[in-house]
Amino acid sequence: MDTRGAPPSGGAGRPGADPGGPLMMIDARGEVTAWGEAATRLLGHEPAQAVGRPVSELLDTAPPWRDAGPQWRGEVVLRHREGHRLTVGVHAHRLAAGRGHGPLWLVTEDPPAGGQAEPGDEALSDWMLTSSPVALAVYDTDLRFVRQNPAMERIVGVRAEQRLGRGLSAAVTGPGSAEWEARMRRALETGRAEEDYLFQGRTRADPEHDHFFAVSASPLRDREDRIVGLCATSRDVTEQHRSRERLALLNEASTRIGSTLDVMRTGQELAELAVPRLADFVSVNLVESLLRGEEPPPGPVTGAVLRRVANESVREGAPEAVSAVGEVAFYSVHSPHARALAAGRSELHRMMDEELRSWATQEDPERFAKAVEYGFHSWLVVPVIARGTTLGVVDFVRSVTPEAFDTEDLSLAEELVARAAVCLDNARRYTHERASALELQRSLLPQGLPEQSAAEVASRYLPAAARSGIGGDWFDVIPLSGARVALVVGDVVGHGLKASATMGRLRTALRTLAEVDLTPEELLTQLDDLVARGDDELELQSDEATPGDFGATCLYAVYDPVSGRCSLARAGHPAPAVVPPDGPATFLDLPAGPPLGLGGLPFEALDVELPQGSLLAFYTDGLVRGGGTDAGLDTLRHALTLPAEGLDALCDRVVGRLLPDRHGDDAALLLARLRRLGPDRVGVWDVSADPAAVAEVRADAVRWLTERELAETAVVTELVVSELVTNALRYGAPPIRLRLILDRELICEVSDASSTAPHARRAQVLDEGGRGLLLVARLTQRWGTRHTANGKVIWCEQALPPY
Repeated sequence: MDTRGAPPSGGAGRPGADPGGPLMMIDARGEVTAWGEAATRLLGHEPAQAVGRPVSELLDTAPPWRDAGPQWRGEVVLRHREGHRLTVGVHAHRLAAGRGHGPLWLVTEDPPAGGQAEPGDEALSDWMLTSSPVALAVYDTDLRFVRQNPAMERIVGVRAEQRLGRGLSAAVTGPGSAEWEARMRRALETGRAEEDYLFQGRTRADPEHDHFFAVSASPLRDREDRIVGLCATSRDVTEQHRSRERLALLNEASTRIGSTLDVMRTGQELAELAVPRLADFVSVNLVESLLRGEEPPPGPVTGAVLRRVANESVREGAPEAVSAVGEVAFYSVHSPHARALAAGRSELHRMMDEELRSWATQEDPERFAKAVEYGFHSWLVVPVIARGTTLGVVDFVRSVTPEAFDTEDLSLAEELVARAAVCLDNARRYTHERASALELQRSLLPQGLPEQSAAEVASRYLPAAARSGIGGDWFDVIPLSGARVALVVGDVVGHGLKASATMGRLRTALRTLAEVDLTPEELLTQLDDLVARGDDELELQSDEATPGDFGATCLYAVYDPVSGRCSLARAGHPAPAVVPPDGPATFLDLPAGPPLGLGGLPFEALDVELPQGSLLAFYTDGLVRGGGTDAGLDTLRHALTLPAEGLDALCDRVVGRLLPDRHGDDAALLLARLRRLGPDRVGVWDVSADPAAVAEVRADAVRWLTERELAETAVVTELVVSELVTNALRYGAPPIRLRLILDRELICEVSDASSTAPHARRAQVLDEGGRGLLLVARLTQRWGTRHTANGKVIWCEQALPPY
């Protein structure tokens, strides 16, 4: 049966009808959420049969009010349970719901033409104000309370007759209530709904705790579209809000805590995150071994002597802290801290707890006095535990915030501390590794620069900031035969123990090659082969290794104080700076060469004569990279040119100007002020290829020593000269030359044109020769051979008598 076009069922011609009564409530998805008695009488469906169904199943078309404004009036065709259709005049009211839920629609049967209604009654029927699950309150145009439903009464805790004619403050107080009241008034003035406002306040229902309410306000209009009141909806979203806040805090903790590998900074980040969002005061206290990077003892910690690493408070300067950052915090055996450390369990206290008061007043009166002075009323003590090891304890205190901690706050605090504990343990392990690498690197670097006459030297080594880790920068000063000196600086790719170990390997290899007296370019070639082989070995051991993991740069120079000549070669390292005695600093035009480890590429040396007093500056790129390489080089050049009181002062000036703050890479600096040996300290004689010349040159050597008041050394020198010159005449090739150098020891050198190195052998009883080099070795401190471009040199060093 179709009644389309008939008088509205339930209207004036329908006995017992309730015109204007509520039919249904519909949510934003178009589903029925509430079903009124009038709808049951009109359409035959019981509430259980209608709630949850799409409203489109009850209409012939989509709801016409869906895209309307605050309200809609008109006729719709409804389907009766028995199948026939009814044309009914309805009034749809748009009600704002909670945050994220979209609008609710209240559909009421339109009252007959000419009907009258009180303010608000036209929009909300008695059913809505008695049975709706949505908390509703009606206000007049002066924002005086008119009516509320039971859901609103449960939220605010105030009965309707107690609120009648009064404003919002009769039910809700708090920091957000004034702003909400202003928004309600604005809705009345503008006629536009205020939706989805979240405010914090307290109600009579729970005056001890702040709650969060999601509220909306919609103007109510009469049939002439005049605003006659206001309908406010409210939903207590305290739990949802706190859950979101907790999740946001935990999410923020994952990004803010542990931004550095520094134990102190990590503790401070935890404290800063928790104040004021969780507590009014936070202190972080850690066991001493953690700060040193040592492995704490496994299991719970007994005792409570801790180091304060962070204080954070809502009060400026954290005046409530008993211990300052960096100081030792002492806790008695019966304190909550000692119990938390021993048991590994958190504790929650009210300051008036008998157990807490007894401990504080008797064993820690200073802490108790601070608690009373600043109004501590709630306290969490949470142990810091990582990998089953207790690292410390964190205090969370409330004094300004009136609400006490609850079990959910304790769970949140434990989660924050647990995340921080992982970061603290990572920082501890990194501190330990860095300390180990730094100790290894320092043990591999020269513990003291050797005494030698060729140059006055000074050095500085600056490890990188904690975040970057220890690198492989190194330097060395190696005395060579003939009063010469080798100056070395290098940089290994990477950081950490591997870089330090590789640096030590290269330094040892270089010192060994330097003892062989290879030229700079030949020495770098040998080092290059060593590093390339190291890469191959690494690739065999690890699938993740890549060529160049053992890469390094190096600068090697040999200075001869007799000739004043310096021979240099570099492998991808920055060029050295030179400062003549009477000129500005410049950088030597030295061929760069490839970094060590590439293999197969040649190195070129530069041979220059430098005047006495010249300054050579060797450095790693970490020294000049801070302000940009070009700017750093300009700063270095300027700093080297200015006068200074000694090399140590000059080192400090260079480092101070180039690296005034913490730096991200290792840096090494080696300065050498070059010296020359005067002609009176060097004697040179050419030896003819005649065995009779041995006696003549021997006499010349004795006479030279006697002139320098070294006659007591002449006996040994005479024998050494005789053996070395005879050996050169017998096995070498002309020209032959004898040179005596008076340095810290007496150096005797015999050179010839043969490249064949001599070998000491043990002579048989009846042999006439073969004892010369053995005799030289016994009479002198050390001896050796070095090859030159024109042959070889056999040298030995003889101790001088003390003066």
